[in-house]
Amino acid sequence: MAYIFAFIVIGLLITMLHYFTELTKWEKMSVAAVLVFIVSSAIAYNSYSNAQTQKMLHAVTKFNQNKTIHCVDVDVNSTNFTLSIGTYTFIGKKNTPYFGQMVSASQCR
Repeated sequence: MAYIFAFIVIGLLITMLHYFTELTKWEKMSVAAVLVFIVSSAIAYNSYSNAQTQKMLHAVTKFNQNKTIHCVDVDVNSTNFTLSIGTYTFIGKKNTPYFGQMVSASQCR
């Protein structure tokens, strides 16, 4: 819905450029292209960020289901690691070979 609103606002700005300014045709087209590029970039970044968040939450969900997940070069499971909810980081438990090691959930697949 926000994307539709953004494109409506761009359309209104382009219309205002057309009727209420003394810019040349090429200047108006340049301003319109820049506006479209900015909104398209914001949409692309938002989509990428959403995908990364979903990937991280999927890894946390698998960890909470007592499954082993592969992160960077370490297999993370609830036997050897605990989950820090605030930072979504897996921290190695005491008396394990991973003691003190920290692995971000965003690095897991």
